[in-house]
Amino acid sequence: MGPLPRTLELFYDVLSPYSWLGFEVLCRYQNIWNIRLQLRPSLIAGIMKDSGSLSAMRFLTALSLEHPEMLEKVSRELWMRVWSRDEDITEPQSILAAAEKAGMTAEQARGILEKISTPKVKNQLRETTEAACKYGAFGLPITVAHVDGQAHMLFGSDRMELLAYLLGEKWMGPVPPAMNARL
Repeated sequence: MGPLPRTLELFYDVLSPYSWLGFEVLCRYQNIWNIRLQLRPSLIAGIMKDSGSLSAMRFLTALSLEHPEMLEKVSRELWMRVWSRDEDITEPQSILAAAEKAGMTAEQARGILEKISTPKVKNQLRETTEAACKYGAFGLPITVAHVDGQAHMLFGSDRMELLAYLLGEKWMGPVPPAMNARL
């Protein structure tokens, strides 16, 4: 039996295209490297003080509390909507459409949407954003690698080779060979 997986926290906002790049690379490597990836939806406006992603990030926060298994797919779909199709992700109907395209039922998606204004969701998003700030975030994405009892914060999506070195893992480019076979 090998060493226990190291934890990586990815603080991200779907309004950040650089968060998307880091998200995709870490999702590809989570089953190649010995890591446990924790997706941490954060509010870039809480860090940079100007953003239009509040509803989407509250939706993802509520989703992480209720259906964490859907967080990766819905996050990806929101990025596809805003950055590939120039669609609005601030409107409830757009958020619902993204959730349904990602595989949620309309009923599940509506149930999550109804919770985005609850104190529990608002507080969780605020706490996650504050956690990113405590690590030293000045923008998103940040990846926090927990290695040998220490937390190492890396800013940006262009630090994956450095992350691999820190983890003692092999960097094989943004699309590792195991992924190339499936693409």
